[in-house]
Amino acid sequence: MDADAIVVGSGPNGLVAAVTLARAGRRVLLLEAADGFGGGLRSRELTLPGRVHDVGATVMAMALASPAIRGLELKGVEFVHPPVAAAHPLDDRPAVLVHRDARRTAEGLGRDARAWLATAGAAARAGFPLVELLLKPLGPWEAGLRTFVEGARFGLAAALSATTFARRAFRTVEARALIAGMAAHSVRDLRAPITAGYGLMLASLAHLVGWPLARGGSQMLADALVAELRSLGGEAVTGHRVRHLAELSAPIVVLDVSPRHLLAMADLPAGYRRRLSRFRYGPGVFKMDWALDGPVPWRDPAVAGAGTVHLGGTLEEIALSEAEMAAGRHSPRPYVLAVQPYAADPTRGGHTLWAYCHVPSGSTVDMTDAIETQIERYAPGFRDRVLARHVMFPADLEAANPNLVGGDITGGLMSLVQFLRRPVWSPAPWRTPLPGVFLCSASTPPGPSVHGMGGWQAARLALRTSSLKR
Repeated sequence: MDADAIVVGSGPNGLVAAVTLARAGRRVLLLEAADGFGGGLRSRELTLPGRVHDVGATVMAMALASPAIRGLELKGVEFVHPPVAAAHPLDDRPAVLVHRDARRTAEGLGRDARAWLATAGAAARAGFPLVELLLKPLGPWEAGLRTFVEGARFGLAAALSATTFARRAFRTVEARALIAGMAAHSVRDLRAPITAGYGLMLASLAHLVGWPLARGGSQMLADALVAELRSLGGEAVTGHRVRHLAELSAPIVVLDVSPRHLLAMADLPAGYRRRLSRFRYGPGVFKMDWALDGPVPWRDPAVAGAGTVHLGGTLEEIALSEAEMAAGRHSPRPYVLAVQPYAADPTRGGHTLWAYCHVPSGSTVDMTDAIETQIERYAPGFRDRVLARHVMFPADLEAANPNLVGGDITGGLMSLVQFLRRPVWSPAPWRTPLPGVFLCSASTPPGPSVHGMGGWQAARLALRTSSLKR
């Protein structure tokens, strides 16, 4: 194919970049090194025949909120919602439940009901304009004055560490634990700045759009984006690894790769190479998938309706676990993020569950017992339900998706410095010094998750640049 644009890598950002370029009339060639499209959106039979497991992402809140995906009207994709968006079990009291309805969620927080509505609830009420402002940290912005005011208010809280915010904003064990479980998605020490922001964003999305799944597996979203690209005349090829940019010949090249791989595949100016080499990767994860003979036997039956379950106990326990991980150690009682797809989607061949805990980058320690012990803590008899299990060490995750360096699912350390410098400080960080070459992976703003915004921004920048040259 004589292409106007070549996109390398078919994660959510690469797929969105390819579709955006094709919709603008460019002849697009998408190249993927793996044997299937999707990157973090792939689904496979990891345990038993017929059991569909998501290798990476399952919960799609960001996809529904993202301006890059929300308006695509992709065929074959149905987002389904569990009865409860998320649950946070506790040892000596009922689990905390996060509902689509912010007020219903607040009712379960007792004395902190008003505080929840004034924080996560307020961000949800600000709606899509605030989300789009946060997902476009460098613009272009179409928000009005009110949205910028709401953004400033959100930013004041978001800049805090999760531990500081939780203790200032809430008084109850339940509310503090709930925000800790949300903030721990950042894979950071919860005493670090801006971890509160990650928790508040996720909590507000639960109220704004829910935490849905793609019926049939996350692969359905990837396949729909590939189908959209092909319907626009684009070509998509698997099993084609690009080792050097000299192999590619097109006016526009968009790379859904990590900074480490860009350094290996391109002859970059010395200054940019030095800046890019300073990019830091975050801790890894140890992931497990199970095929079960029935639902998880949660001690609190209400947890059965939750798509996502945060396991780790109180704010203090979760903060200690994440501090251990950040210090390069393995917590004996790790924070565990679990997803039970059957709560929303009965089409995956039976009861499946996946979970992961955070570990130091490149860890080779088997965390199977630690993870299952945490599940048993809140679901006695869980191990008796297991028919088959599948484990992925950080090296396995990186082998499946090279962008997950050392098992880092966030595309780079989620620190304050790298929030501002991702992957380098620039008014247009998706642009590289090489003419017509752009970077769009999760290592670019606004960072990880299934929103496609890195690809959207890189493609729009490429289109503006190429149109100026015409």
